[in-house]
Amino acid sequence: MSNTERIIEIIPFESQYAADFAKLNIEWLEKYFIVEPHDQELLENCEATIIDNDGYIFFARIDNVIVGTFALIKMKSGGYELGKMAVSPQYRGQQIGQRLMTHCLTFAKTKKWNKLTLYSSTKLANALHIYKKFGFREVPLESNAPYLRSDIKMELEF
Repeated sequence: MSNTERIIEIIPFESQYAADFAKLNIEWLEKYFIVEPHDQELLENCEATIIDNDGYIFFARIDNVIVGTFALIKMKSGGYELGKMAVSPQYRGQQIGQRLMTHCLTFAKTKKWNKLTLYSSTKLANALHIYKKFGFREVPLESNAPYLRSDIKMELEF
């Protein structure tokens, strides 16, 4: 059975998957950028920095293997940042990122949120394509963006 025929489950955060959350994100950060202090803070103790601060983390799981993730991080200004979306390299190209995004937007709508925000980089053409496909639009990037690598800010209003 190929990976595309396997069942992709989207599951909520459980402490046992905290290391997977960090590993998946560090993997892609080190490939394209560097792990910044803000990343380290969120990844090393995701339960305290995200979950305990009214945030959410979800995972894509295939055959009990965590293959992707994303977080909804409560912003100081209110609202939520879609962040820390990553898919394991050996599972890329199988629409797992799109499945995670669909789950994210469905979840946000059930919470009756008005808007999602994300920070990205124009180096990540595939990611930006997915964001635009799902309706995110570029908005002005503030000078004190939370990540040095961010050169684009996008929002999706519901």
